[in-house]
Amino acid sequence: MKKIMLDTNAYSHLMKGDNRVLEVIAAAEVVFMSIFVLGELYAGFFGSKKNRENQDILKRFLSKPPVRILNTSSETAKIFGSLKNALRQAGTPVPINDVWIAALAVETGSVIVTYDKHFQMMQGIRLWNGN
Repeated sequence: MKKIMLDTNAYSHLMKGDNRVLEVIAAAEVVFMSIFVLGELYAGFFGSKKNRENQDILKRFLSKPPVRILNTSSETAKIFGSLKNALRQAGTPVPINDVWIAALAVETGSVIVTYDKHFQMMQGIRLWNGN
């Protein structure tokens, strides 16, 4: 996998020493972190006694050469709309941030590294098989 998109839970697993996530990151040419994942991480950090430590660790991670922060574009929004509509028609709700993460992964041709099963409900998503 040349390009991967880290989900929030994959980053959390990495911080807990999950070697499977570490291996996929080490093998990737590009590691994308979406602004949605960053928002979820900061929300967790602000509620933690280790807020400053967690932010420092994240800052060091984000400064590594293969890591890139992704913002959305009008193309992301179009892909998001298509995915969200398909989920609505199928009656399969998925957390909204995860639909945005999936849209960014489609746009960039990335494999989503996650432990969440609900990504499997979206068509056209490439998922890491580390479970």
